[in-house]
Amino acid sequence: MDCGAACIKMVSKHYGRNVDIYWLRKLCQLTRSGVNLLGISEAAEKIGFRTQGVKVSSEKLVHVTIPCILHWRQNHFVVLYKVNKKFYFIADPASGKRKLTKDEFLDNWFAHNQLFNGILLMLTPTPHFYDSEEQGEPAGAKLRWGKLLRYFQIYQKLFVQLLLGLLVGTILQLVTPFLTQSVVDIGINTRNINFIYLILIAQIALFIGQTGVEFIRSWILLHISTRVNISILTDLLIKLMKLPMIFFETKTSGDIMQRMADQQRIESFLTGSTLGTLFSFVNLIVFGFVLAFYHTGIFLVFAVTTICYTAWILLFLKQRRSLDYKRFSISSDNQTQIVELVGAIQEIKLNNSEKQKRWVWETIQARLFKFKVKSLALSQYQQAGSMAINQLKSIIITFMSAKAVIDGDLSLGGMVAIQYIVGMVSNPIEHILSFIQSYQDAKISLERINEIYSEEDEEPVGKDWLRELPADCSIHMSNLTFRYPGAGNDPVLTDINLLFPEGKTTAIVGMSGSGKTTILKLLLRFYEPEKGQIHIGSAGIGQIGFATWRSACGVVMQDGFIFADTIERNIAVGDEFPDQKRVEDAIRIANLQEFIEEQPFGVRTKIGIAGKGISQGQRQRLLIARAVYKDPHYIIFDEATNALDANNERVIIDNLKEFLKNRTAIIVAHRLSTVSHADNIVVLDKGRVVEQGIHRDLTLQRGKYYNLVKNQLELGN
Repeated sequence: MDCGAACIKMVSKHYGRNVDIYWLRKLCQLTRSGVNLLGISEAAEKIGFRTQGVKVSSEKLVHVTIPCILHWRQNHFVVLYKVNKKFYFIADPASGKRKLTKDEFLDNWFAHNQLFNGILLMLTPTPHFYDSEEQGEPAGAKLRWGKLLRYFQIYQKLFVQLLLGLLVGTILQLVTPFLTQSVVDIGINTRNINFIYLILIAQIALFIGQTGVEFIRSWILLHISTRVNISILTDLLIKLMKLPMIFFETKTSGDIMQRMADQQRIESFLTGSTLGTLFSFVNLIVFGFVLAFYHTGIFLVFAVTTICYTAWILLFLKQRRSLDYKRFSISSDNQTQIVELVGAIQEIKLNNSEKQKRWVWETIQARLFKFKVKSLALSQYQQAGSMAINQLKSIIITFMSAKAVIDGDLSLGGMVAIQYIVGMVSNPIEHILSFIQSYQDAKISLERINEIYSEEDEEPVGKDWLRELPADCSIHMSNLTFRYPGAGNDPVLTDINLLFPEGKTTAIVGMSGSGKTTILKLLLRFYEPEKGQIHIGSAGIGQIGFATWRSACGVVMQDGFIFADTIERNIAVGDEFPDQKRVEDAIRIANLQEFIEEQPFGVRTKIGIAGKGISQGQRQRLLIARAVYKDPHYIIFDEATNALDANNERVIIDNLKEFLKNRTAIIVAHRLSTVSHADNIVVLDKGRVVEQGIHRDLTLQRGKYYNLVKNQLELGN
């Protein structure tokens, strides 16, 4: 989905400017389905490029300004940065730099229905490109390693205990090789069995001590890591909850869930890898000196082979990074598919599409398998090389230590001690290299999480928000125009001018797709209008705090959600201790008494995913009860009664008439019974207001409204 923004970033870097990828995503008008060539062109021009989209044949590519952006496989974008007689060189955001033959290149670039032309975007920097100031970091500050370390500040005393354990453990391990040498050189050579018994007791005591220190260290680490993990995840959830609705419109559920899973790698790196590496680093220094003390030549051999071992491991870091991005992409798709399979099982069964949906899932598993094969191959290459270096090191050191014993430069006990020390120094090296790999993984995860932290909060802290509604609570829409995110989209609403008077009921009607629900979403501030303003009395809606505004609105949307909780908590959402009087009133107005009386535990019966399944009508009445419970100043209903039978609808409408007195109501509906009593009826057609008035006057006009409701009125033609 980020390929368009990534391509612009690569071309910008080629011309000497490093542009922030998060800013480019916004400029590209990224949506859940990605970005189109128009969005890329507009984004590139905003940062100072001159762009031109063209269709060309492969022969004319030599005349094209390179680098350029190619439309690839009809669903992707890549950068073409070099062409010669034999090969085409592309930079693919998904897989890195690639060298392709002409046939491979044309198979991917040419669309099936355009056999002789491919689509590309040429970019040429203008003077403005170099004059432009760098886009600053978004208000939602990114996570840095320094900030992450602050999570550990409150555990300073525990870290002191860990360091003490580290010191004690190192001392205990340091004694072991000297004890081993004394067994051979003194105990065996002098045939002193009592001395060997004494050393054996000392080694058992050391083992018990080391085990005890390790147990305590593990418990302390568990305590710290669990709490830090919860803290990081909680802060991530807090940040997610602060983001505007448009963020969730452009991300799949699998994408967000995979990013949340990434924080575990960061926590694991900070607690397990970092502290373990500190322990290993101390061991490396201490035992390195001890090895040099025993035999300088062996120490130098160890140092050289260790450098080779380290270089071999680091050689694979770039490939590991590339594989990790592929893993994230496939895992995100897999997560999304599983959520879809479980959530849409009803539709799948109704349409007999079990096999087709299973095949989609199996395709993702095949991609996952191929990725695991590549990952395993890389791991095996890395492991084979490292094992070869380690074995060579062991053979050389064994030979050198044996020769030193024969030459009389080293005792037999010294040789045994050296073997032990080499083992003790090799382990820290492996830990440190593992730490480097963990750091790389954690850094990649941090980059992905920062895509969330880099987003600006829905309600930034620095701005002064109104925390009370103005005295006049009428809603004014002035010259409002809006289009959904995505380049090339037509406006959904055009030049809307509406007044929703305080204390009155306004109904909005129109054909499907005319913009009714969009007006409600703009009122609820899910989106910002492209042009025009919304005022609440004398204040712009953008000046009022989001929480303040939404607490004043009782809302029933078409896709309202029922939580896996009790009936009572589904009505009193957000209240830890529901007000029983308001719950009872909400139940009465929504005509839920009979439904609740049928439940085994009354209002404390669990419903939703974790409990009793409910019908669409019951679900809609629960949503109405939830809106009523808030006792709001504004009531906003989007087809709130379309799933109700005639009896329930009549009872609820009668109950709502009393409840709506002195409240501002905005109701989107098709049914005449729902809108006929409104103080004003607004008729929308293709995003424009075409009629307004009360039911009687609009009916007599025999216009758009009349055509919408004539079948319900049984007026014929």
